[in-house]
Amino acid sequence: MTFSRLTAASAAALFASAGLLSAQDASCPIKVGVLHSLSGTMAISETTLKDTMLMLVEQQNEAGGLLGCEIEAVVVDPASDWPLFAEKARELLTVHEVDVIFGNWTSVSRKSVLPVIEELNGLLFYPVQYEGEESSKNVFYTGAAPNQQAIPAVDYFLEELGIEKFALLGTDYVYPRTTNNILEQYLKDNGIAEDDIFVNYTPFGHSDWSTIVSDVQALAADGSLVGVISTINGDANVGFYKELASSGIDAADIPVVAFSVGEEELSGFDTSNLVGHLAAWNYFMSADTPANAEFIAAWHEFIGDDSRVTNDPMEAHYIGFNMWVNAVEAAGTTDVDAVRDAMYGQEFPNLTGGTAVMNVNHHLSKPVLIGEIRADGQFDIISQTEEVPGDAWTDFLPDSAVLTSDWKDLGCGMYNTETETCVQIKSNY
Repeated sequence: MTFSRLTAASAAALFASAGLLSAQDASCPIKVGVLHSLSGTMAISETTLKDTMLMLVEQQNEAGGLLGCEIEAVVVDPASDWPLFAEKARELLTVHEVDVIFGNWTSVSRKSVLPVIEELNGLLFYPVQYEGEESSKNVFYTGAAPNQQAIPAVDYFLEELGIEKFALLGTDYVYPRTTNNILEQYLKDNGIAEDDIFVNYTPFGHSDWSTIVSDVQALAADGSLVGVISTINGDANVGFYKELASSGIDAADIPVVAFSVGEEELSGFDTSNLVGHLAAWNYFMSADTPANAEFIAAWHEFIGDDSRVTNDPMEAHYIGFNMWVNAVEAAGTTDVDAVRDAMYGQEFPNLTGGTAVMNVNHHLSKPVLIGEIRADGQFDIISQTEEVPGDAWTDFLPDSAVLTSDWKDLGCGMYNTETETCVQIKSNY
């Protein structure tokens, strides 16, 4: 098969120059754990990420493998069950003895896995936008932090659309709640009254949206411009957008900007009534670059279906996997501590025309994109920034504003810049 030679050419050259001598520093095959839900409410989003990892592993093997070894993908199904994520992570590390794990979607699943990863000194690449307020020595966060998605989306509503009242609608778990805590404070700092901010949380898989949509409509009863910030996750989005459409709400009336809805989620239902609603990500399939065209072609060939879409977390896995490969090559080993040290400053071309950089806080520098939904379920990119470094700790909550993360020089993920001390992070999740 053909695929993006951004990966193959560089990997093959490294393989050829390193030779088989480097294989002595790795136990063959090199095992990559894939920890994504293939069943349950999150399967709508995560199954594609499993397939993405299988594609990336196949590509790397076609390019010559890694350190003289074949790479083997070890796939498990945590089934959208948060405690099961921890069990499956332990299984990957202790039974299958994987060298690295790529996985999770929801923050509650990541929080479940985190103590296991830290206890066993594993390495997790987490590919989805999240709430920040975390920096683990054992996790590289390749999705967006709030300053790379949520804050820019609110700025767009305030500055470009003139939104006066905000409905913050989220699924009831840590990511929406923490993100909305940050956004509430940010909105207040920008002059939005507390009474003009409506916050609501619903369980995973929630289906009856009529009352909530009516509550949002009521915000606009006085003629104010109302916008929805959506941190709704999983298949609950289907019912939410259907209710918007059946209530006659379009983007001209009450625009929605979503943080967990991309091409994959939209591919499952009629989007003709959603034209003009928005999403904020770091990648859209509609990005017009040669690298993205190659990636899409490789995906279609691998999956055997030209109608299958790509999305932001897929790009995050693409970047994270290739950075890990390059770090392993640089370290000459799959040893977690050595690979971690080699990750700092790693660069890899993203699919939107720039370059992703891994920072010492284990977060990437990435561009911020605002996309407008089209009738075909794709997005018109209406705003794009230069690369923005991800913040582990937000500037908009007082307790976090004094914190920084630097695993390279300070060896600390929660360094208090006022007391100049490292706060011990406890994984009591």
